[in-house]
Amino acid sequence: MLLTVVIFLPLAAAGVLLAMPRLSGRAAAAVWLAASSADLALIGWMWWRYDPGSDAAGLVDGIAYEVDVPWIPTVDAGYHVGVDGLSLPLLALTAVLFLACAVWSLREPDRPRTYAALFLFLQTACLGTFAALDLILFFVFFDLTIVGMYFIIAGWGHGNARRSALKFFLYTFVGSLALLVGFIGLFLGSDDRTFDMVTLAKNPPLTESPVAAGLVLLAIGLGLAVKTPLFPFHTWLPDAHTDAPAAGSAILAGVLLKLGTYGFVRIAMPILPDAWRRWAMVAVVVGVVSVLWGAFVALAQTDLKRMIAYTSVNHMGYVLLGLGAAGLVGQADDEARTIATVGALYQMVSHGLLTGALFLLTGWLWSRGRTYAFDRWGGLARPAPVFAAALAVAAFGSLGLPGFSGFVAEFQIFTGALQAAPVATVLAVAGILVTAGLFLLALQRLLTGATVEPATGHGADHAPTRTAPHAVASAATATAARTPPRVRTEDLHGHELLPVAALLALALILGLLPGVLLDVFEPAARMVTQLVAR
Repeated sequence: MLLTVVIFLPLAAAGVLLAMPRLSGRAAAAVWLAASSADLALIGWMWWRYDPGSDAAGLVDGIAYEVDVPWIPTVDAGYHVGVDGLSLPLLALTAVLFLACAVWSLREPDRPRTYAALFLFLQTACLGTFAALDLILFFVFFDLTIVGMYFIIAGWGHGNARRSALKFFLYTFVGSLALLVGFIGLFLGSDDRTFDMVTLAKNPPLTESPVAAGLVLLAIGLGLAVKTPLFPFHTWLPDAHTDAPAAGSAILAGVLLKLGTYGFVRIAMPILPDAWRRWAMVAVVVGVVSVLWGAFVALAQTDLKRMIAYTSVNHMGYVLLGLGAAGLVGQADDEARTIATVGALYQMVSHGLLTGALFLLTGWLWSRGRTYAFDRWGGLARPAPVFAAALAVAAFGSLGLPGFSGFVAEFQIFTGALQAAPVATVLAVAGILVTAGLFLLALQRLLTGATVEPATGHGADHAPTRTAPHAVASAATATAARTPPRVRTEDLHGHELLPVAALLALALILGLLPGVLLDVFEPAARMVTQLVAR
């Protein structure tokens, strides 16, 4: 029952908020903060009691905190949830990011009660997706995340928020329909006629029908690729990120994108092992194209938030490269394929922490100047040194600097994939150079040189104000009359600094002490590669 409490505690808190319309904004924030803190504490307790060695007996048998209750008996679908080495770190990542967003949003002025309730609803949907061990239950939670994020973008976004929210909803909903078709194909192709993931992994369906298995894998892969997103299904992502509120972007990149990559390792690989082996090279190619496309398009952006959004396509490409390499059984040994899988799983967590921090920091730009455009900001290291330091640390971590979690993840992906797909791996390594260049260019534009700030709090409507560091008094006096007064740029406040610092600290800890996560991931990843090789 503990896992059920973890999943539905945020939803219960959301119900309390909606049932109390006269609750003040401060009280709503306190409820959100308390529920997210309690959820993280419970997941921490689950982690403390979890035995990673249980996966050594078999991924399909090493499920902890399992609950299996019949739901739709005619198709053998049930409320089947559980935790293993694949899902537990992602549950923890979800709780950490939602708590960080709760702290960041403590001063949200616009309908704070509804805002908090929607995030709590979304947290339940994300936790349920990671914990689900039934395909129909997975699909229900998966779809509910689309609904929650749609309302967050449409209701609290900016710019063309409603258009971007609609685009996000339509793209991902169509993808989820393809996913449902694939799940029905698994049900019809199984001897047991079930949607239970554990049963399907024990006895994979469609083993004697390679064409049907390939079509089912295609449907599932399309649904997950849209959600991840991978090239060429990523076009909804930049608009959704650019127009979403900072906390919404952090959850969208840090958690929702992982639902897609998690689906590959939880469903596609162990349940369709023959099809995954046959089409693994396609996954590798799509991964490499996503790496390079995301990096080069990000390099061309003039908007910080769109740039970070495209780097998510780049980083998720690394994940698919690792998972695809795990399916190239004839080209690599078991150890190399396990390392690639571990690296892909590690990248999911690392990307969530670092990109979540980056998107929260973009919220600082919007709250101070109402713009993310590079040409409207500059020299911010002078008026906002704490913001500048946090942005620099997050950027260096995201480009894979040794000492951070991103380096551990990418190093393992490249090490594991090199034997199976050497050309693809070398091309993907080249993507790191582009990523490094674009982050360094962004830091140079935003943090160095003369101070450049939007003239007012509505930077889109006014030209930026440039303040030379050693401007002479006479020049300042002469231009004062024709320069619009600018809003004083304040550095990060406490409720903004705390969540960003926590995310970056976790990324640093996982970079310096990777065994904390590897001890959980490695047994589960080894069993996935063994299931694929059957």
